[in-house]
Amino acid sequence: MNGKMLWFNADKGHGFIRTEEGERLRLDNEDLSPGHEFGRRCAGTAVTFDRVERAGIPCAVGVAVVETPEPRRARRRR
Repeated sequence: MNGKMLWFNADKGHGFIRTEEGERLRLDNEDLSPGHEFGRRCAGTAVTFDRVERAGIPCAVGVAVVETPEPRRARRRR
């Protein structure tokens, strides 16, 4: 599935994702794919993940950041 980060607090070890369908999913530290971490400004970051339910709570697991290529910069005219 695809979605965007709403927020993530590394100190508390959890956050939330909004799916493309508008569903809000919980995310915990152990649900991040190896090598993927979120800093302070992660809101709006595109992510991929799988959806599961834990004790009736919808959660995201295997969360990974979608790598987007840097936009080309315009050359300066002289």
